[in-house]
Amino acid sequence: MEGDLLVYGAYGYTGSLITERAVADGLDPVLAGRSAERVEAAATERGCDHRVFSLEHPTVVERRVADADAVLNCAGPFEDTAEPLVDACCRTGTDYLDLAGNVDVLEATAARDAEAADAGVALVPGVGFDVVPTDCLAAILHGLLPEAEELTIAIDGLGTFSPGTAKSMLRGLDRPGAVRRDGRVETVPVAYKRRSFEFPPGETTAVTVPWGDVSAAYYSTGIPNIEVYAGVPDRVADAMERTRWLVPALAAGPVRRAAEAVAGRVVSGPTADERAQSETHVWGEVVDEDGTAARARMRTPDTYDLTAATAVEAARRVLAGEAGDGFQTPASAFGPEFAEAFEGVEREILTEPERVAQ
Repeated sequence: MEGDLLVYGAYGYTGSLITERAVADGLDPVLAGRSAERVEAAATERGCDHRVFSLEHPTVVERRVADADAVLNCAGPFEDTAEPLVDACCRTGTDYLDLAGNVDVLEATAARDAEAADAGVALVPGVGFDVVPTDCLAAILHGLLPEAEELTIAIDGLGTFSPGTAKSMLRGLDRPGAVRRDGRVETVPVAYKRRSFEFPPGETTAVTVPWGDVSAAYYSTGIPNIEVYAGVPDRVADAMERTRWLVPALAAGPVRRAAEAVAGRVVSGPTADERAQSETHVWGEVVDEDGTAARARMRTPDTYDLTAATAVEAARRVLAGEAGDGFQTPASAFGPEFAEAFEGVEREILTEPERVAQ
């Protein structure tokens, strides 16, 4: 690796996995975060340098990141942490990566493309599970059908959650659902659509979710109409549809903050054994104006183990100058095959471009 990497949020569940992976791979990251006790403990355990700072004071953030060549932001919710770190990185000429999978955060980062390019800064968000494998599968499908007008991504097997993931999901309740239509992100109700998909374990019900590929896949492929689905049991899909009216109340500040506090206390993240037994499946389809379609699917190991691997490798490549300047998605920065470089990731083309039966 060329240059110095600062990992912000290095002591959280996912941040700890990433720093462990980085050190095991022979890197020497600087660990950072707002809690002095937790940063110092993580740095002592890994034998790394550390810095303690919050994101409340822009001049402090700038000073802390100025001598790093890249910042990898692992501290969610990214609605709170991405903007101040991107601000500081653009002012100091420091490359920026994060694990964001929130549509609005990704859109906000994409909107800073010209600013980052002028500053000579790479902005590469979404370098974890959401969105690396889904983004790469979308780009591969687009390569099979370059004139595609519609993209559908479905994900099954997301059974493990960390405290940060749980908090980010709660924070996202103010946009209960999102799809992309004619190039624009549109807010839709919870479980706006329900479909069945054929995953390797069998046919699975899934509902639309406002996950990162509604944003990222558009910038990777240019496909103007995108829907993302998550597999859920039928009873859960029924409950989501019946309780849509509760979402505004759950999204209200006091209720959401209380729920986030509970999530931080009771959600611990999967153990190593649980991760070893977990796998995720991604299904994708593109369709063009004439009804021609192509389909593919991908199998991945546990989302957190894959995130640790993809985030460290993405940081390595950014530091080596592979991403260029400005905003990039994982697929546009490192190529559609990026996800397949990691152990346990397998991709299968199900259908070469063919006419969809009417």
